[in-house]
Amino acid sequence: MPSPDPQDEARSGLLDRHIAFLEALRAAGLPVSLAEDLDAVAVLTALPWDDRAVVREGYAAAVVKRHAQRPTFDALFDLYFPPLVGNGADRLGADEAGPEDSDGDAAAGGPQDGDVPGARDNAEALRDFRERLEAAMTAGDEQQLARLAAEAVGRFGAMPGRGPGLSSWSAYTALQRVAPGEIVDRLVQGLLAEGRGDEEARRAAAQRVGGFTRRVEADARRRIGEEKGAEHVARTALRPSIDRLDFLQMRRTDLEQMRREIYPLARRLATRLTQEHHAQRRGPLDFRRTVRASVSTGGVPLTTHHKPKRPHRSELVVLCDVSGSVANFAQFTLLLVFALREQFTKVRAFTFIDHVHEVTHHFKPGADVVDVMADLAASASHAALWGRTNYGRAIEKFAEQHADAIGPRTSLLVLGDARSNYSDLALTTLAELAGQCRHAWWLNPEHRRHWDTGDSAASRYADVVPMVECRNLTQLSELVHDLL
Repeated sequence: MPSPDPQDEARSGLLDRHIAFLEALRAAGLPVSLAEDLDAVAVLTALPWDDRAVVREGYAAAVVKRHAQRPTFDALFDLYFPPLVGNGADRLGADEAGPEDSDGDAAAGGPQDGDVPGARDNAEALRDFRERLEAAMTAGDEQQLARLAAEAVGRFGAMPGRGPGLSSWSAYTALQRVAPGEIVDRLVQGLLAEGRGDEEARRAAAQRVGGFTRRVEADARRRIGEEKGAEHVARTALRPSIDRLDFLQMRRTDLEQMRREIYPLARRLATRLTQEHHAQRRGPLDFRRTVRASVSTGGVPLTTHHKPKRPHRSELVVLCDVSGSVANFAQFTLLLVFALREQFTKVRAFTFIDHVHEVTHHFKPGADVVDVMADLAASASHAALWGRTNYGRAIEKFAEQHADAIGPRTSLLVLGDARSNYSDLALTTLAELAGQCRHAWWLNPEHRRHWDTGDSAASRYADVVPMVECRNLTQLSELVHDLL
């Protein structure tokens, strides 16, 4: 029996890895079609496989459609086509090999305590690592930061001897031990010495610390992927793309990325709406005129006649809960709605915690999104008198002070989690407001399974105003499209 051809086995392995990679992309929310699958294969057959950066860009050119999808693509690419194997000793050097060094002593539980020079993790090793990390961050040395991230996981993030099903590596443990955030002030001083302004230096320092944190998390995922398989990590440990990330789970870096995504999303939505409106220029069929015109053709209606299409645009009133973590959802929804304000005759926005405050004036044409977000955050304090969310009081105050905002051409949009601290809900007043409107919707950023738990009154409000789950940017864009 002839022995298998090594080249055929290699091709089969690459094909399996390619298919698994694309399936992981689809599971993460990237819409990769069969045609794009074949495009990726065609691109990769024309590229040199000895240059990983070129392979990454070739894949991205074939399957990534939007900038917001790129971080998810990069994270999955690093899982399925990792830059290092094992502890990456070929890049780190023998003195930085971590818990899996050539003799395996550290991984097997070698010396780890005390102030012995060369030990994997002790006070001296940690001090030396932080000095090298600070120097690399100050210099902006990306290659050295990549090596240090791998070393941080290998040296400080190893968790040997854990039970079945648990990972032997932890980015959280490594970051807690290294504490890169503690060197921010020294980084700022170094950047100020280079002649940078205070705000610029602090922003650059925060970006470099955040970049190093992401590198550590990526290396921990790589090591766990080697233990449990890339599919397991992609399914359980990978954060979704920014357009599928829950508003209530966002970190500061996610908020910054979301700000950059809002206006491109608004432009795409506006283009889509314009195309659909142009495709529906004709109004409903005018049966009488069509039959009358068919007399000239012997009763055969060769030409149809339609009634004039009436303008569909309406006024929009947005009532937003800006308390706690719900504030991010409300603010980004407001930004998206105002970016699409040309689709409405008029837009008015109100925020509340337990008292109502109008914020329409913050959304000026051409206003910078960062300034708008800052103004909204500042105005949130004006929306609270007692500091506890109270939907009933806010609804009553809105009906009392801003009744002129509601009319027969108005669409009312309520944003909030319907958690009112067990206070009065003002259901009757809300029903009266909804009855005066053309349409009314309630967008809830919580998962549906959390509705009616604790102080949530979601079902009771849903009986008055139709309530829909809106947890991420993808759901928000679809809801706003349907609303328009």
